[in-house]
Amino acid sequence: MSQESEVDRTGEAALPGTLPEALRAELVEFRRDLHMHPELGNQEFRTTAAIKGRLEKAGLQPRVLDSGTGLVCDIGEIGEQDGERPMLALRADIDGLPIPDTKSECPYSSTVPDRAHACGHDVHTTVVLGAGLVLAELHKQGRLPRPVRLLFQPAEEVLPGGALDVIKCGGLEGVGRILAVHCDPKVDAGKIGLRQGPITSACDRLEIALDGPGGHTARPHLTTDLVTAAARVVTDVPAIVARRADARSGLSVTWGRIESGHAPNVIPQRAELSGTVRCLNLDTWRQAPDLVVAAIDEIANLHRAKSEINYVRGVPPVVNDPESTELLRGAMTARRGADSVEGTEQSLGGEDFSWYLEQVSGAMARLGTRHPGDRIGRDLHQGDFDVDESAITVGVELFTAAALLDGAAQQPAGAVSP
Repeated sequence: MSQESEVDRTGEAALPGTLPEALRAELVEFRRDLHMHPELGNQEFRTTAAIKGRLEKAGLQPRVLDSGTGLVCDIGEIGEQDGERPMLALRADIDGLPIPDTKSECPYSSTVPDRAHACGHDVHTTVVLGAGLVLAELHKQGRLPRPVRLLFQPAEEVLPGGALDVIKCGGLEGVGRILAVHCDPKVDAGKIGLRQGPITSACDRLEIALDGPGGHTARPHLTTDLVTAAARVVTDVPAIVARRADARSGLSVTWGRIESGHAPNVIPQRAELSGTVRCLNLDTWRQAPDLVVAAIDEIANLHRAKSEINYVRGVPPVVNDPESTELLRGAMTARRGADSVEGTEQSLGGEDFSWYLEQVSGAMARLGTRHPGDRIGRDLHQGDFDVDESAITVGVELFTAAALLDGAAQQPAGAVSP
C-alpha cells in the first residue's frame, strides 16, 4: 500500500495516510455489501464477522465484544513510554433500522425485508475499517506515532445505546480521546460540518397506557372518556412541558404512536401512546422525567383516567470538546483545505456517542454525503436514504490525518514524528 509523499495544496509536506485506489474500490464494495445485509441492534452477527475477517486479513487481532456482536481492535500496543499518552479511539456504529429499503432501482438495495441502513451506519463502519487498514500499514512502516483503537459498536439505535456495552467491556481503557463521524445528507460530499459544544440532543423514550372502565359513547358522563383523555395528553402535555422548562433548553415531547378503541360507539378501556422526549440542554434533560411525568398525571387525573408511565432514559447530548473539534478541523484542512469545513447546527437527533464523551474527551463531525448540487434530499431514517460514496474516502482520510496529527502532538519531547 503506497503512501503519498507529495506536497499538499498549501505547499506543506503532505501527511501520509491517503487512500490508494485499490482500497478505495474495495471499501465501496464493502459498504454496499453491508447495505444489502442490514442487521438490527445486538443482532449484527454477519456484520461483525465481515469486519473481523477483513481486519484479520490485514494482520490485526480484533476482539469481539462479550455480547457477541461488535468488536474492538488495537493498532499498535501501549508501551511503558506511552503511559502518559493514551490512545486515540475511532468509533463506528454497525446496526441498521427496522424500516423497508425503498430504493427499488438500486443494485445494492437491502435484501432483508423491512430492514435498511437508512442512517448511514454502513458508511460509518466502512470509514473506520478503511482508516484502520491504512493506519495498520503506517504502523508496519513505523510511521504511526502512537496506538489507535477501532471501536465497532452494536445497537446505537437501541436506547440507551450499545456504547454502554462497549464501555462495560473495557473499550475505553487506555483511551484518552475518541472521534466519530455521522452522515449528513445536508452537507455536500467532500466536506464536513463541525461545532464546538453540543452537536446533538438528549433523547428519551416515553410509553404511556391510560385505563378506564369503558362504556357507551351515548353516556360519556358515566365513565372515563378515554379517547378524549388520550387526545388531551397528546396536545396538552407538550404545551405544559414547554412552559415549565427554560425555552432555550429546547425540551420537546413528540408522539409517534397512539392507539385506542375498536368500534365507533364504544368508549374503550385502554389507550396507548408512545413518543420521544428531546432536549438541547444537559441540565434540563436531567429534570425532564419529573416534568413530563407530572404533566401526564395532571391531564390523566383531570379526565379521571389511570395512567401507567414508562419513561425510558435514553442518551444525553453529544458535547464536542474544543480541542478535539479543532483536531478534526486541522485534519480536514490538511487533507482538503479550509473551505472543506463548515459550521453546523445542533441537531435534535440523539446519538449514544455521548456516553463515550461522559468518560473521555472527543468530538463528532458531520460527514457530508450529498451529491454536490443535489437538492432532492434523502434524509436520515427514510427508506430511500443513500450517499455519495466518495464520502468514504473523505472519512478515511479525515481519520488518518487526525490520528497522525494527534499522535504527533502527543509525542514526548525530542521524539521524531513520522
